[in-house]
Amino acid sequence: MASDNDTRFEGVTACVFDAYGTLFDVHSAIRHGGEDLGDKATEVSELWRQKQLEYTWLRSLMGAHVDFWQVTAESLDFALSATGTENAELHQRLMELYLTLDAYPEVKTTLETLKNAGLATAILSNGSPTMLDAAVQSAGLQPVLDLALSVEDVGIYKPDSRVYQLAVDRLDTPQERICFLSSNGWDARGAAHFGFHVAWVNRFQREPDRLPGKLGATISTLAELPPLLGID
Repeated sequence: MASDNDTRFEGVTACVFDAYGTLFDVHSAIRHGGEDLGDKATEVSELWRQKQLEYTWLRSLMGAHVDFWQVTAESLDFALSATGTENAELHQRLMELYLTLDAYPEVKTTLETLKNAGLATAILSNGSPTMLDAAVQSAGLQPVLDLALSVEDVGIYKPDSRVYQLAVDRLDTPQERICFLSSNGWDARGAAHFGFHVAWVNRFQREPDRLPGKLGATISTLAELPPLLGID
């Protein structure tokens, strides 16, 4: 999929990635541990993810922050109850699997390419530090990531600008030199509005959001990122 403006990102020295849905497949937990759900597995997985995101936005607006582990548990509880599949053992199993989500196939190779080209690499995620550490270790991404940044450092969820500022501060890099990648359209727009170069990783051919923030590119997988940065 071509860049929105068919130009390379100039002057980028750091690449910052959303975690869930961008590096890690949020539906892999139910794919690996949701056999008891039968034909409701897809419905539960999609509802779980929908509520997980909605609760981050609503809690931010309410000023009622809790960490992403609690949000994830409460969202799963909702999804199981709403589909008539409540089961305490299943809930526990799926939550444990959420700590070891599958990385998308191209993730490690792309990160290696960026590191070899001399770019800094980081995660900037709603996930709690414990969740991010577990996911990164499970996927073997420690050698190709410099930092894993959590919203817990500011106590509010994306797309609040304080979250994106974390990457600027912790990488000691101005926003115009940071390329941000997210598969979540609202997150991509939020990061672009903040001032990052942004490539939206539209893995599932979603309709673009009507929100502020101009995207620099829309790509289908992270494998399309290096050419945007002038890396062969």
